[in-house]
Order: sequence, then C-alpha cells, then structure tokens
Amino acid sequence: MHSNYLETERLILRPWHEDDAPALYKYASHPIIGQNGGWPPHASVEESREVIRTIFSAPETYAVVLKTTNEPVGSAGILFGDGMHSAEMGRHDAEIGYWIGVPYWGQGLIPEAVRRLLHRCFEELDIQAVWCGYYDGNLRSRRVMDKCGFRFHHIETGKESPLGDVRTEHFMRMTIQEWKELNQ
Repeated sequence: MHSNYLETERLILRPWHEDDAPALYKYASHPIIGQNGGWPPHASVEESREVIRTIFSAPETYAVVLKTTNEPVGSAGILFGDGMHSAEMGRHDAEIGYWIGVPYWGQGLIPEAVRRLLHRCFEELDIQAVWCGYYDGNLRSRRVMDKCGFRFHHIETGKESPLGDVRTEHFMRMTIQEWKELNQ
C-alpha cells in the first residue's frame, strides 16, 4: 500500500481505506458516474468496499478528499503499463483517470487533482508522457483535459467498455516538454 498523501489548495489525495466504503457508495452508485467511465453503478456499500480492496488498492490510486469535510468525493489515479487503455502508450508513459461525485461537478476540483497528479508524474515519477482518455460524448471529462493542458492525440473506435457496449474513445496526451512549457 502506498503512503503518498498529495495536497492541493482544496484537496487531499490519499489512499482509499475500507471505511471509506459508505462515502464511495454514496457517489459511485449514481448511474451517470459509472456510465461516463464505462462501469456499472455500485449496488451496495459492500460492493464499494470490495472495489476499495481490489481496484482502488493499486499504487497511485487516490481518494479525492475535500479538506473542508474530510470526505472522499471522487477518485483519481495514475495507471502504468498493463492498466493503460491504448496500444500507442509507451514504456515511460502513464495514464490519468478520474471521476467525482455529481454534487461536486463544475467546481474545478478534478482539474486541481489532475494538475497535482501531472506534477507527480513529471517531477517525481520520471514519466515522459501522460495520457487521458474519454468516451464519445463525455464532454465534462474532455474539459478537464483541456483545462489541464492536454492535447488531442487520436481516436480509437469499436472499443468495448467494461459495461459491454461498444464505444469510441478519444485520447489526449501531454509530454514532459509540454509540461515544462506550461510550468515555466
């Protein structure tokens, strides 16, 4: 289990704990959250606990916690290697994924979290390029990528989501050179 606590102005990004399951369920049970990411809504607190034990125990997977309430309201993380979604991703690349509960949409919290993860990738983990993908129609997710400085790279069609439907996925990318230009 990683012990990284990352901080931003309004957020703490920290490892998920099993006792976060009720909060995770509260937000991950909303149908639109999973639909956007291609996974089924959580059906119970126990299912959320199981997701924390398995999927969310991966290195560099963080609960997005509001400093004001200390409640996890979303998740963000860095994927490497086999976890990544596109064949175009290289050995020194990573992918960032994220979601946040519906009540917190439009507050700029996820761009804040993603910028911190970009800093981690490029300044702490020696990553050369970071990718982000979103399914056709998920324009909120695309806006996060635009705000953070990702550039369009390519589209992949005919991709089966974990829900079993076939989707088009758009991939955005930022290289370490682009990161340095944005953060001079």
